[in-house]
Amino acid sequence: MVALLVVAGAAVTLLGSIGLLRFRSFYERLHAPTLGVSCGMGCIILASMIFFSVLQSRLVIHEIAIAILLLLTTPVTLMLVARAALHRDRLEKNEEIPRSADDHLG
Repeated sequence: MVALLVVAGAAVTLLGSIGLLRFRSFYERLHAPTLGVSCGMGCIILASMIFFSVLQSRLVIHEIAIAILLLLTTPVTLMLVARAALHRDRLEKNEEIPRSADDHLG
């Protein structure tokens, strides 16, 4: 069961990496690795929890902290990188970027 989960996690992560290479635009490339990291990480962490719980004859759940940190930081990083790219694209097109809500009104 552990080997199956590790292989499944590695396969999903590999698919995310292949998606990174396959897609053409920068914005499309953001999603595949993010999903690969999230789903692949879940399988690998579950395999680790099962393996070490059986090996130590007690429930080992500290890997949940790793999963929580990855699940929180991966989407935030995706959003920050996407916003930075969007900002860069707007600057390249010489569009004026409003600095506050007041700039939209007047």
